[in-house]
Amino acid sequence: MGDHSECLQIDFDPTQVTFEVIVRQFWNSHNSNRGNYKGRQYLSIFLYHDIYQKEALEKMKQEIQDTNSASIGTEIAPFDQFTLAEERHQKYYLKRYSSATQKLREHFLTEEAFTNATLVARLNSFVKGYGTLTSLKQEIMHWPFEDTDKLVSLVNKLKW
Repeated sequence: MGDHSECLQIDFDPTQVTFEVIVRQFWNSHNSNRGNYKGRQYLSIFLYHDIYQKEALEKMKQEIQDTNSASIGTEIAPFDQFTLAEERHQKYYLKRYSSATQKLREHFLTEEAFTNATLVARLNSFVKGYGTLTSLKQEIMHWPFEDTDKLVSLVNKLKW
């Protein structure tokens, strides 16, 4: 791991979701009071790309701090670079289900396609305990893709 911290990079369409919505989800979805938990590898940090993002992050952090007695340990810092994790760390929870992973790899033929697929990311989240298959299938039907029926069919064929 060296001096890397585990994090994720989000590409988003601001006509579909605002940065503020993403930031609010971030602040509401993690323990911001844990400080430098287990060293820098699991650091609570949000990296911004411009002054607009920095100001939005700091404003919402202050709003949360005003209603929270514990000190917020999340760092806010400028984005410098992003290093993609090794293949073995990609979709870690999903890969525990070898039958499902094998079926998905038949659909997403390259490692890059598998790693970058929205469906694979959402299934990784599902097997970690976030959501249900029913809610995921309903969500898929609202994705802006042409082949949502095929994706739901693929999910139905997976063995857990």
